[in-house]
Amino acid sequence: MVRRLRAVGLDFTGTAPVRLVFAAHVTQPPAPVYRALAEQVADWPAWFKAVTLARSTHDGAGREIGLVGGVRFRETVVAAERERCYAYRVDETNVPGVRALLEEWRLSPSGSGTRVQWTFAADGPALFRFALAAARPGLGRSFRSAVGALDARLEAGR
Repeated sequence: MVRRLRAVGLDFTGTAPVRLVFAAHVTQPPAPVYRALAEQVADWPAWFKAVTLARSTHDGAGREIGLVGGVRFRETVVAAERERCYAYRVDETNVPGVRALLEEWRLSPSGSGTRVQWTFAADGPALFRFALAAARPGLGRSFRSAVGALDARLEAGR
């Protein structure tokens, strides 16, 4: 069953009832990291283990994402600031309980590489918010693993 979510803007990263923020450092400069996030969407499963399907839609203005366990998202890109920010909101999903969901990837030069910050902003009923907060450690591990794999992939020149 497809569930339509509430349309939210980039400001939702600061107002969402649940905000999970993670950061990591990669050795690559912002340009190739941004390309991997925003322009090479189909390659996400190669470096983000939780992602099983990723493709751009609507000439890059949207995305379709599949996750391990059968989770599906149809998304709209809400920010694409070259080498700085890539963000998308979920418009449709098969996940019960979620009312609104937006993810933002912020990039900033840091020493000899890039600081990558991922904000996962969501809203839903109390049980959903509780479950998401409890999932924080696992989401953090998934993020750190993905960013490490992305850094290694970019280093290898793939």
